[in-house]
Amino acid sequence: MIERLKIFVAIALASCVMCPAKAQGSVVFRAKMDSAILLMGKQTALHLEISQNKEAVGRLTCETSPVLTERVEVVDRPEADTVDLGNNRVQINRDLILQSFDSGVYVIPPLEYVVGRDTFRTNQLTLKVLPVQVDSMTGIHDYKPIEGLPFNLLDFLPSFIAHYWWIYLLLLVLVGLGLWVYFRWIKNGKLTLKPQKPEIPPYEEAIQSLNELKQRQLWQSGQEKAYYTGLTDILRRYIYRRFGVNAVEMTTSEILASLKTYEEAHDVNKQLGQILEIADFVKFAKVRPLSDENEVAYQRALNFVETTKPAPQEADESDVDDKAVDKKEDEEKSEPQDKKEVKK
Repeated sequence: MIERLKIFVAIALASCVMCPAKAQGSVVFRAKMDSAILLMGKQTALHLEISQNKEAVGRLTCETSPVLTERVEVVDRPEADTVDLGNNRVQINRDLILQSFDSGVYVIPPLEYVVGRDTFRTNQLTLKVLPVQVDSMTGIHDYKPIEGLPFNLLDFLPSFIAHYWWIYLLLLVLVGLGLWVYFRWIKNGKLTLKPQKPEIPPYEEAIQSLNELKQRQLWQSGQEKAYYTGLTDILRRYIYRRFGVNAVEMTTSEILASLKTYEEAHDVNKQLGQILEIADFVKFAKVRPLSDENEVAYQRALNFVETTKPAPQEADESDVDDKAVDKKEDEEKSEPQDKKEVKK
């Protein structure tokens, strides 16, 4: 009876031992570190390898724990990598990034992996954390002197200018471009913003200006200087527009010398010189000429304009002859047939 009881107990113990072994044989759980020695503040990786059946579902007990021991922290948990081993088996590779800020030797207890009611554990690991070597200070040192910052113009500008400086720079460029266009083209009349009326010919403009000057009766009211200033201005502008001579900025002698090259001005060049000479005396020497001299100066100016006015362009004789021939041919074509027979 006692022998049978011993056999029964042995069979029961054997069955209890074989069941966990069979369960553990279905899952293989291993752990290893890149390095068992770590410098304080640095990081190392703890590699976990789990081999199991494809249909098995398990979890790590340290999945959400921020530390493995009191001084060893888990700073990162990269995504797991699964490898198919065949025969309905897979291997799960999982890493835990460890870090420690205290020197010493730390024992990492076995990690647990739970599948259903079974728990699988890794081997125990040891991590040695080395302190950082710091140079010893033999004496008391003062604070480090203040360092000068490099000069930056934007640091001295208000924030609304420093942040949008490119807008203000663009505005300055546009303003500068506008001023350049104004003084280079618009002010000099080369570029007009408003449509200009067609400019009247030099001769008509001069005659119109002389008539207006005469109607003002300046010398009759004692304004001889204003009279001769207006008279010479009219002549200078006419010479500039008629001959292309910049008489507005020339002296009397320079104007007369320039007009000698123009044949149409030979006959009246002397009269122009007399007008300009009297005008110089009146404007600069305050001479008051007689009434007859004022009238004579006006007539000489009028005569100068009339004599030097552009001659009307004559049509070429060849063009006239061609037009006459064409007209004659058209008339012949339009004549009745009976008139042509009579002519014959």
